Amino acid sequence: MNHRWIRREEGSLMVELAVMAPVLFALVISILVFGRVSEVRQEVVEASRAGAQAAAVLPDPGSAQQGAADSAVVGLFNESHICSDPHISTDVSHFYPGGYVTVSVACQVSLSDLSTPGVPGSTTVRASTTAPIDPYRSVT
Repeated sequence: MNHRWIRREEGSLMVELAVMAPVLFALVISILVFGRVSEVRQEVVEASRAGAQAAAVLPDPGSAQQGAADSAVVGLFNESHICSDPHISTDVSHFYPGGYVTVSVACQVSLSDLSTPGVPGSTTVRASTTAPIDPYRSVT
C-alpha cells in the first residue's frame, strides 16, 4: 500500500467552521429580522381590521374615528411591544349607509438591537383595511 496518497485531514474541521460561521451567522440574523417584521406585519393587519370593524358599527363619524383608534391600539399592544410609534388614521369621508370606512395603521419596527451590517435600524410596516357600513341602518 502506497502511503503517499493518504491525506491527513487534521485541522479540516477548523477550516470548515471558519468558512461556515459567517454564513450561519447571516442566516440566523436573517431569520430574526424576517421573523420580527412578519410578526409586526400580522399585528398591524389585525389592528387595522379590528379598527375598521369597530368604526363600521358606530353611529357617527366622530365616534367611528375614536373607536377605530381605540380598537387598533388595543390590537397593537395586546401581545407584544415591538411596534413603536404607531400611526392610526381613519377615513370617514364615505361614512353613510352603504358607504365604507377605511382604517390605515403604520408601525415603526425597531431592528437596532440586531446591529449588524446590512440591517437597517428600523423599518415601517403599513396596512389598510376597508369595512362596509350597513346600507339599512341610520347614520347620524
